[in-house]
Amino acid sequence: MTFASFLDSTEKDSVPPEELSDALKSLWYAKAGEWEAAHDIAQEMPSKAGSHIHGLLHAIEGDFGNAGYWFARAGEPNITKDEIDAEWERISKSLLSE
Repeated sequence: MTFASFLDSTEKDSVPPEELSDALKSLWYAKAGEWEAAHDIAQEMPSKAGSHIHGLLHAIEGDFGNAGYWFARAGEPNITKDEIDAEWERISKSLLSE
């Protein structure tokens, strides 16, 4: 799946494509405005990607203290409100290229 088709799916589809990994499903739900569904998936992922996405989700909700904790667990720098969309794109593109 390309980044463009992934992004398009978040805008047009009611559920994420079946073939997506849990990490990408979490990002899909985040972009589709379904924070709780995204968080439910991310908090069950005991990996660097799970922590990275978990941090992004807390940044989206405005809890930058909690976001910083999860970014640190992922070995990533904390982000600001203005960087949320770019970070979502960066993580998505990285996972789609795997």
